[in-house]
Amino acid sequence: MQEEKSLKINQESMDLLVANVIPTTKYFESRFDHMQYQIDEVRKSQTSLQENMDKRFISMQENMDKRFISMQEDMDKRFISMQEDMDKRFISMQEDMDKRFEQVDKRFEQVNKRFEQIDKRFEQVDQRFDTITESIHILTLRIEELAKSQETTIRDYIIERDRHYDTKFNNLRMFNIATITLVAGVILKMAGILHI
Repeated sequence: MQEEKSLKINQESMDLLVANVIPTTKYFESRFDHMQYQIDEVRKSQTSLQENMDKRFISMQENMDKRFISMQEDMDKRFISMQEDMDKRFISMQEDMDKRFEQVDKRFEQVNKRFEQIDKRFEQVDQRFDTITESIHILTLRIEELAKSQETTIRDYIIERDRHYDTKFNNLRMFNIATITLVAGVILKMAGILHI
């Protein structure tokens, strides 16, 4: 039974089978030629794509260079314009500060004149104080004489007198403090430290 099932293959059948099943060298050559053609086409496409990309990149680079140069020129113009504006503002600010310092100098001259007047007033006050001291001395003698007839003592009179002159000297001291504060305020404002 096994003999009936098995096929007998002779040389001619074998050659036919090999010729029909296994491809020939011509088949492989045609396939290699076709593959070589496809590879060449792919290379041509790559070369064309590379050239196209190079052209686009060069064009893009040129456009970017033009834009960059234009932007640079625009920035230069703006910077020059801004620099000129800043120079004008600085010169104007300098002139304004010079004018203000001239005013401060004038105010200092006025303050110096006021201090001279105050010095004269102090001299007058000193003279008056000497006169008052003499008057007080005379009054003290008189009060000693009148102490017997009046209940007011010399001490009470001196306290009242001191209160009276303390008030006057306090007013003079407040005037001096106000003048010094005004001068210091003007100096601080001109120096830019104080903003009112």
